Amino acid sequence: MRNDPIIVQKYGGACLETPAKIRAVAGGLAYLHSRGYGVVAIVSAMGRTTDELIKMAYQVSAHPNRRELDMLLTTGERISMSLLSMALSDLGVPAISFTGSQAGVMTDDSHSSARILDVRPVRVREELDRGRVVVLAGFQGVNPVTKEITTLGRGGSDTTAVAMAAALKAECCEIIKEVDGVCSADPRIVANFKPLRQLDFASLSEMCFWGAKVLHFRSVELAQSQNVPLAVKKWGGAEHGTQVMREVAGMENGKLLAVNSTARIEHVEIDSADLNQGFEKFAQHLKKHSLSWPQLLASAFADGKTRIMLSSDSESLDTLLRTLEGGMGLRKQRATLSSVTLTCFGAVSSSLPFTAIQVLQQHGIVADKYVLSPQSLSFFVPVESREAAVRALHALI
Repeated sequence: MRNDPIIVQKYGGACLETPAKIRAVAGGLAYLHSRGYGVVAIVSAMGRTTDELIKMAYQVSAHPNRRELDMLLTTGERISMSLLSMALSDLGVPAISFTGSQAGVMTDDSHSSARILDVRPVRVREELDRGRVVVLAGFQGVNPVTKEITTLGRGGSDTTAVAMAAALKAECCEIIKEVDGVCSADPRIVANFKPLRQLDFASLSEMCFWGAKVLHFRSVELAQSQNVPLAVKKWGGAEHGTQVMREVAGMENGKLLAVNSTARIEHVEIDSADLNQGFEKFAQHLKKHSLSWPQLLASAFADGKTRIMLSSDSESLDTLLRTLEGGMGLRKQRATLSSVTLTCFGAVSSSLPFTAIQVLQQHGIVADKYVLSPQSLSFFVPVESREAAVRALHALI
């Protein structure tokens, strides 16, 4: 049995978009392998393959079966993993690819948004001991009882990488992107963004929950709970990136770190006697239509109605809203909103809500409401005002 230090690297779809990029990624993995590391690469689907597969599914069926949709979507990562393994072999590097189920990623039975229950990387360890680079399909697993293939939801490859790094006791889990680590705002919206070289888990988890696309928030929570050393790096720019740690020394409490946004937030209204009954009816509706739970942001009860504010990927939201069209006491309420969130290190200052509201008003943006947590201040604004609100609030950082 070999005792080489193990590095787990996750490559996003933009890094694997073309055969040329896949060969370049293979070159980087070959270099790590030559330095004596045990190398595990987690891959997403190439480019926008997942979006194209979803589009194709809805061209075939107005209401795709959730199980069959999972079967379809997992093919994207299988293409990436096999091509990358081929490219490594061409470089003279022994390599083998595995699906999530072959790699021992065990999940619950929820299609389209399954949660990892356990990782049993028996075959992965065997191949690492043989000196091979192991390439794994991210975003997917298997339910050990039903033997059904499942997917982990958008961003699920990040969670695969962290879970595998924890199971293998890896030296580091590196998330490789086409951006320079974690930034103070989406570079596509804010030109003068700032790179964040060090972050604590709590701050990053808060940022990702409220819309930062750099990592899935479930993967950050998993890394923190399993004490996985985590880094976010730019592909080909390993000298920079962001180190994520339990504590960041020397940072001022209350310092504004980033502004992030969620593009689409929907409201569901449920006829109910109280909040408990409202959630029970919502849970039954999801189960009846084989829908996974969305990300819940806020809820309230008034005048015989439970109102839930929620978000998810557009495909899941579209599916949920279609199921509400038949009535049965559940309905879409009001127009779609967006959220814009300021995240702080440590704690939000008492004066921040007033200051931020003034800034938004100066730009002609009136927030519908705001939600305050220990580390974040989130405003809900019209969809068409989202990017302007991000740029306006970023001026406070």
